Amino acid sequence: MPSLGHTLRELRRWSFTGRDEEVAVFRGALGGTGLLFVHGPGGVGKSALLDVFAGIAAEKGLDPVRVDARHLTLGREALPVPAEDAPAVLFLDTYELLEPVDDWVREHYLPSLPESCLVVIAGRRGPGPRWRADPAWRAVMRVLALGNLSEQDGRAYLNAQDVPAEAHDRLLKGSSGHPLTLSMMVDAVRRGITPHTLADLPDLGALLPHLIGEVPSARHRTALEVCALLLVTTEELLRSMTGDDADDVFAWLRAQVFVDESPYGLHPHDVVRDALVADLRWRDPGRYADLYRRKLDVFQAQVRATAAEREQLDLMVRTVALNGARSPFPALASLPPTMRAYADGLRDADRAAIVGMTERWQGPEQAELVVHWMRRRPEDFRVFRTESGEPRGFGAYLDLAEADLGVDPGTDAMWEHAAKNGPTRAGDRVRAWRFFLDRDHGQRPSPSLTLFVAWQMLEIVLIGDDTAWSFVGAFGDDELWAPAMESLGFHGVCTYDVGEARFPVFAHDWRRTGVAEYAEQLHAHQTGRPVLDEVPLSEPEFAQAVRDALRTLHAPELLRENPLLGSRMVRRAASEPTEALRELLTDAAAALKPDLTTLIDRTFLHPAGAQERVAASLHLSFNTYRRHRDKAVAQLAESLWERETGRR
Repeated sequence: MPSLGHTLRELRRWSFTGRDEEVAVFRGALGGTGLLFVHGPGGVGKSALLDVFAGIAAEKGLDPVRVDARHLTLGREALPVPAEDAPAVLFLDTYELLEPVDDWVREHYLPSLPESCLVVIAGRRGPGPRWRADPAWRAVMRVLALGNLSEQDGRAYLNAQDVPAEAHDRLLKGSSGHPLTLSMMVDAVRRGITPHTLADLPDLGALLPHLIGEVPSARHRTALEVCALLLVTTEELLRSMTGDDADDVFAWLRAQVFVDESPYGLHPHDVVRDALVADLRWRDPGRYADLYRRKLDVFQAQVRATAAEREQLDLMVRTVALNGARSPFPALASLPPTMRAYADGLRDADRAAIVGMTERWQGPEQAELVVHWMRRRPEDFRVFRTESGEPRGFGAYLDLAEADLGVDPGTDAMWEHAAKNGPTRAGDRVRAWRFFLDRDHGQRPSPSLTLFVAWQMLEIVLIGDDTAWSFVGAFGDDELWAPAMESLGFHGVCTYDVGEARFPVFAHDWRRTGVAEYAEQLHAHQTGRPVLDEVPLSEPEFAQAVRDALRTLHAPELLRENPLLGSRMVRRAASEPTEALRELLTDAAAALKPDLTTLIDRTFLHPAGAQERVAASLHLSFNTYRRHRDKAVAQLAESLWERETGRR
């Protein structure tokens, strides 16, 4: 009768998918001598692969000898020696625990084994430098580095587990193809949970130890959290984030098997990054918010300290790619790598190619407008080039002026919105993202689109105090881009038509929500805190809110619903919001002409009964009183609007 262990082994073999290359290497090594050194991070499937190897060895008539270092007491007598008269395969699993006696294993134990014994070692780290420096071991050793499952193998696993096909993309993206994480997500589906990210896993706390192992101290845990939050981590950035001497913990980070090195610094594997961030957000939201705020400050300082625009854009591209892959918005989640494409200024030789791609994707009317703006504002264009320098796309961020009106319906619509909802002062700039295209993909995902979005984010980070408005009117797909733009604080305000195409316009008024407040709102979105003033009021809406506030000034439950509580001037006040609004209305009324101040005071601030009674006390007919009242309220609303927008 088969044992329970036999049944479990068969079920594991049945659910095993992928690793065809590694299995082929093992089959080729059977019957000979030598060493296969399998390594990879925790949960990547090393033990499962050894199970498959052991089954294949048994089928071939070889004796599989299994040793898991977790169940050993370190010492020379703890490891078995297969019999010399029977060909065997020795499997040493969890080899990272044997690293304290690695020299003895390499120099004494393995050389003492029978020549007919094939050895398979599996551990989190690959063979150390002494293995690789020995020419004899180099000759007999094959190193197999295990990574996450490919998309094809991941889908095969999900099919074998009877997971509905409509859930495959979500589970593969959430797990990054990491076998243990994918398995836990499958278990969650079977328990009636639909995990979109690792944060949705009910057993996330159980997953982390498998991914990262033991963390020596709170300082090391902080370093891990910082490494997960930052795009890349250098010792200098780690020190900036923690305010502590970081050389020892940086060295520890560098030695972790789930942390990779790049020319820019250290970065954890995707699934480890996601798990650490999700766990921190759940376990300590306040700490997460503090570290995230510091991350934003450090990143902005890093960008500003970088002199060349191309290097600044490289920094932003890496950030956009990392955050985009985790974005819930399809427009941002589909941004591909730039494939060595880069942004450069407009050259005369580029013009024909730009006009050609515009005619192809957006028609001759739009192409004529591109010609107009290339002639009028060539410095406002960026060309996205292939590695060889050939134009593959372009974008334009136009600096508008009133003299530009009357040619382009797009920039006319943007300027008109600014004029109606906060006209500019002398020296204010109105900036407009007016054009974007990729030669081969239009406005679909492409390296050019990634560069264009990174350019937009870079301009926001570097925006000056003289910019009053930023408009985005380059995208044609309102349904795709509206959610992403809203999440970035750019609200849909109007549309315009060029030829047969209609373009939505998204806007941000920097005088209403300045750079510091904008960063605070992004921070609030990321950390899950409520955000006030999600949609800035237009001037007519603002005036109506002032009238409503005056009428409900002495009805607290109604005043608390007034949209002015989300205004910039109320948020900046030290008082409680409703009290701050009362103070603002009182101060603004006091600055009016004396007769209007008196009228506002007796009608709204300190009402003296019905308005007919107020009119009589001021020796005015009721019609004259109403005309003066409306004039006073209008001037009060105008003065508050000027304060809110900075317009004079």
